[in-house]
Amino acid sequence: MRPHRVVALLNPPQSPFELACATEVFGTVLPDVPARYSFRVCAERAEPLPTTAGYAMLVDADLAALREADTVVVPGWQPPGAPVPQTVTEALRAAHRRGARIIAICTGAFVLAEAGLLDGRRATTHWRRTAQFTAAFPQVEVDPDVLYVDHGDVATSAGTGAGIDLCLHLVRCDHGAAYAAQVARNMVLPPHREGSQLQYATQPAPARADESLAPLLEWATSHLDHPLSLDRLAERAGLSSRTLARRFTEQLGDSPGKWLLRQRLDAARVLLEQTDLPVESIATRVGLISAVNLRRRFRTHLGTTPGAYRRTFSQT
Repeated sequence: MRPHRVVALLNPPQSPFELACATEVFGTVLPDVPARYSFRVCAERAEPLPTTAGYAMLVDADLAALREADTVVVPGWQPPGAPVPQTVTEALRAAHRRGARIIAICTGAFVLAEAGLLDGRRATTHWRRTAQFTAAFPQVEVDPDVLYVDHGDVATSAGTGAGIDLCLHLVRCDHGAAYAAQVARNMVLPPHREGSQLQYATQPAPARADESLAPLLEWATSHLDHPLSLDRLAERAGLSSRTLARRFTEQLGDSPGKWLLRQRLDAARVLLEQTDLPVESIATRVGLISAVNLRRRFRTHLGTTPGAYRRTFSQT
């Protein structure tokens, strides 16, 4: 199978970090795993391109590279709101019309909006730039609180690190949860954060190690086949239910129930991809009780059925 072709569209001065987000996810070849993506960069002109880190990078492809892209990544745009050359917006619109997926990391959303690809749609960008973005593009519905927004054909992410979350999310959509987990593990990162999570915690990070939820989260993910009510989790953490719920909101931007359901669905996805277990057995293993409940949750949260998901992503 031909690798999915990803092309990053750069602009001077290019932020190396936003580019690295896409490069690490789409451009790294994993040991003993067939390449799922090819990755290259381009710019308006093929020439040395200044970066925000004080060095230049050699870009050897111009906008013609976008004609062959399956996914186009715009990894930031400096300074945010700077004019976008008409040649760039026309090339992006042409790629989108051809069926390429167009994604923006951080301030790259300004470029997608300038090209008209976000008109009448939800989008996000770095929280420091949402007011500027809203003023410049009133036709776009800006969501300042989420990590990323994916419409299928176009997607936008919040600042820097959220670009990794978006890229991993797209890998999950393309090749399933198990492969995305391999990519995340290679980067020493959590395998998945929902796009609806907050861009930043509502409170400062825990001041003491014993305030971290990490030990509880690790324990819960290894006991998904057990009943895990809020009271049970609070008892395990040695906290009141109210205090635990507050810490989930502060540290994860979500409730314990929503976080737990995501873990159960993620575990179910991996089992559907990597085993031939019946749906009923998978539902029991991940704590969703029955095949009926698993199917209902899949339909609500993933827009598909366990059977259809398995047919698409099965590795057995």
